[in-house]
Amino acid sequence: MSFRTDIEIAREAPKLPVQEIGAKLGISGDDLLPYGHDKAKVGQGFIDGLADRRDGKLILVTAINPTPAGEGKTTTTVGLGDGLNAIGKRAAICIREASLGPCFGMKGGAAGGGRAQVIPMEEMNLHFTGDFHAITSAHNLLAAMIDNHVYWGNALEIDTRRVVWRRVVDMNDRALRAITTSLGGVGNGFPRESGFDITVASEVMACLCLATSIDDLQRRLGAIIVAYTRAQTPIHARDLKADGAMTVLLKDAMQPNLVQTLEHTPAFVHGGPFANIAHGCNSVIATRTALKLADYVVTEAGFGADLGAEKFMNIKCRQAGLAPDCVVLVATIRAMKMNGGVAKADLGAENVEAVRRGCANLGRHLENMTAFGTPVIVAINHFLGDTPAEIAALQEFVAARDAKAILCRHWAEGSDGIRDLATRVAEIADRGESDFTPSYPDEMPLAEKIDTICRRIYRADGALMSEKVLSQLRQWEDQGYGHLPVCMAKTQYSFSTDPAARGAPTGFTVPVREVRLSAGAGFVVAICGEIMTMPGLPRAPAAETIGLNEMGQVEGLF
Repeated sequence: MSFRTDIEIAREAPKLPVQEIGAKLGISGDDLLPYGHDKAKVGQGFIDGLADRRDGKLILVTAINPTPAGEGKTTTTVGLGDGLNAIGKRAAICIREASLGPCFGMKGGAAGGGRAQVIPMEEMNLHFTGDFHAITSAHNLLAAMIDNHVYWGNALEIDTRRVVWRRVVDMNDRALRAITTSLGGVGNGFPRESGFDITVASEVMACLCLATSIDDLQRRLGAIIVAYTRAQTPIHARDLKADGAMTVLLKDAMQPNLVQTLEHTPAFVHGGPFANIAHGCNSVIATRTALKLADYVVTEAGFGADLGAEKFMNIKCRQAGLAPDCVVLVATIRAMKMNGGVAKADLGAENVEAVRRGCANLGRHLENMTAFGTPVIVAINHFLGDTPAEIAALQEFVAARDAKAILCRHWAEGSDGIRDLATRVAEIADRGESDFTPSYPDEMPLAEKIDTICRRIYRADGALMSEKVLSQLRQWEDQGYGHLPVCMAKTQYSFSTDPAARGAPTGFTVPVREVRLSAGAGFVVAICGEIMTMPGLPRAPAAETIGLNEMGQVEGLF
């Protein structure tokens, strides 16, 4: 088994019809909208009927800062869901959908790995049920309606220099970051500067993932600010009468997708905002639905705990009224060694001292998660080259901080390799000891919220904001947006804005170069350092090795 690739394991796995997966959670076949035999959407009418049911326990899986050595957060999320079912619990998992950009770029897919995967893996990592295409279409419809309104007389008096709504595409394409639109003469409109973001950074994506119903979705879409007049009065999507048509395009995309793991655990896969440029969590409607149907729901937040988990706590939980019962913090021995200064090529050699040095990164994440008032347990995602001495060093580090680190072998063994963690997580969640508290109150000024995250989560000396940024934040507060949470956009590789600063850096500030108001999503985005909302492809993109084999099967996707 260890010599088979993830895609080979996924392809050979027996799948149950999606109706049988739904039946595990009490969803009848009539309440599923099948997309083939192994994936389906859960009907909105069925979801609406769950309102009075008691919620199950919510477990958040997060991780240390990502390294090229790999951490396996999604793999652990899937494995833990399987493990809970294996010990007799009624569990489901909730993860995000994969973006085509990373699949054809560098990161790869988002379905787990080894014996802890969600299937059908190929479809999930490609077009799946079309949700991202619907989001892209709704976003770009709004962009087209802005230009069309200006072309036909501009009754709203939009200042074309102050159009803030860019276009999106679900692909890494640096050439589209900055563009000029409407060239070619009078018939094509009024030329102006604009650009593209990747679909996962779209505010439409955030609206869909944070909406609690189709009516709430339309309200959020209508509240999106797309431009300003010369007097700097905001123009909303509803002013252009675009919100109705956008909602129509998103009607099916709003319904959660149901698939399965290799061990047939029900898996809700819905939404896909990146955590380094957006809020990094699967949809609220999928999480809420799972909580009504399962006794334990395992979900994940993107990238390291300083990004995804922070936003899960301060944005998603705040807006959806959720609170995790337990947090699982994933780490690997290999990543500890990289944080301790070992090059990727040398990770195969035992280096206990490097593990100890690298644990500073884990320690900071552990402190941050504990500060939210939720019990935290560390999962050591096992790799074949890990030595007993290295594992012991990590466990000793965690034990010295009044926590427990459990070795997990779910990649190689499936649920059998993660039973200890599943048992411990269930015990913690059942005790009901979580006393969840966000990092800042709603009434705190926006600039202080940004600075609070920088100081408390990143351990920076503070946020560095120009007078232009501060003035913009004050203006939004005067317009009634001061209560919103903040969504930090920064590199995922470090607590700082320097991706090369591994471990637990100190003595730095966080430069905030731009702020954006996402009035529909309900947060203010602070763009820090050199982070891009439209990624580029690497020197050797994964797309170069992806293709079809002689049997017509996808190769190189994972």
